[in-house]
Amino acid sequence: MSRSPIVRLEGITKRYSGIPVLENANFDLYPGEIHALVGENGAGKSTLCKVIAGVILPSEGRLFIDEREVHLTAPKDAAPYGVSMVYQESSLVPQLTAAQNMVLGRERVFNSVRGTRNAARQVLQRLNFNVEPSQLAGSLSAAKRQMVEIARAVLNDARIIILDEPTATLTPEEADHLFEFMRTLQKAGVAMIFISHALEEALMYADRITVLRNGRLMKTGLASEFDRDSLIHHMIGEELKARQPAPRRVRAARSALPVLRVENIRWGSVVNNMSFSIFPGEITGIAGLIGSGRSEVAKVIMGHTKRNFGGGKIWLEGREIRYRVPSQAVEAGIAYVTEDRKLEGLFDMMTVQDNIGLGWLAKFARSAVVAPFAKMRAISSEWEDRLSIRRVSNDQKVLYLSGGNQQKVVFAKSLSQKPKLVIFDEPTRGVDVGAIAEIREIIRAFADSGAGVMLISSYLPEILDLSDRILVAKGGAIAAEFARSEATAEKILDAAIR
Repeated sequence: MSRSPIVRLEGITKRYSGIPVLENANFDLYPGEIHALVGENGAGKSTLCKVIAGVILPSEGRLFIDEREVHLTAPKDAAPYGVSMVYQESSLVPQLTAAQNMVLGRERVFNSVRGTRNAARQVLQRLNFNVEPSQLAGSLSAAKRQMVEIARAVLNDARIIILDEPTATLTPEEADHLFEFMRTLQKAGVAMIFISHALEEALMYADRITVLRNGRLMKTGLASEFDRDSLIHHMIGEELKARQPAPRRVRAARSALPVLRVENIRWGSVVNNMSFSIFPGEITGIAGLIGSGRSEVAKVIMGHTKRNFGGGKIWLEGREIRYRVPSQAVEAGIAYVTEDRKLEGLFDMMTVQDNIGLGWLAKFARSAVVAPFAKMRAISSEWEDRLSIRRVSNDQKVLYLSGGNQQKVVFAKSLSQKPKLVIFDEPTRGVDVGAIAEIREIIRAFADSGAGVMLISSYLPEILDLSDRILVAKGGAIAAEFARSEATAEKILDAAIR
């Protein structure tokens, strides 16, 4: 490792309305280094990275690149220094193809469509990312949008690559390919920062780890100096087990009538004769690889997408249903917590109160001539307290909340509708270890109230921790079913890939 850092931060502070979100941060990054940033949501990780990428102008402090002080006021200022940031939330233009997004902002005067597409395909293949360069970004899944973001940084020959939760939407196999390629870039001298809530990734793949807590850098050291417990201690100042809820008691008897029954659902080529049931008071986990049809069947249930002609039947509490639009499903008592909270779950430029109030309004007062604002505020305050949603002020926009608190707002919007069934799609994606424990307790409590829960998750420890019954999706159908007592990660993976 070079003795001179490629990036150095001295006393960086960033304040919003006088409140520091990053305070007196000193940080360095060396050529050919993989440096992990860990910490709870709101700890300042993304803020630190956005200062380096020119997205955020610091309130105080100095930034050096190649030992020269620089003043970056926009991402375009960082680009000549070889800085590229891959954001947790997609920044792709939906109307452009994957290839066009990869060269966006760095186009030549005359561009060959074929040349652009071939260059994009070569990078995607090197990364083992199964994305068609000619496909519109707006039609890609969340996982594939993330792949395009990563490939764009590689295509642009970045010297400093910042990855914010790069594996959050990837399968374990895709994540392994990504880290293998990061090792290849490392040998070429590329410096990388990656933010991850998967502490095992930081311990396994990083050269050094920096831990942040409440906007302050707590410790930087070699990855070999840490283990999971010590990282958690530096992140939250207490053992994580103190936050963990007691194990949920599984109901002794199952209701004879499922709250939801799905039979031979087909949608396009993705969902192929999928059948399953969800019972009241039970958490039914659905595991499987990306593209196995899990999220797609949820959207069919909600009326978001239309099943094939003659493509199966759905029953809610014994009554056959076919919703044309999601509002009909909400009215009937089904809520869907989306995997993409930014794109589909939140009005990010509105306040917490407005978001939750509109969620309640969609179910209980949608036909009102004048919105009952007092009632909306009361409902919002109740759910803010129940879910411990933390914010700086009443008028703070959701955009500026931590990821964990944003996810709680999405939960509150849905749970305020008092649904009979909630479909949770990747409920803890991009959420820190402390907030994960809180969110899982919310899901448990909802099932304990007697409602049905359908849990879609790519994270096997989450499926195993929460589910009373586990279904494994493969090729658009249910390939296996396990009782909680007999399920293991090995059995689930075997059913998903064999």
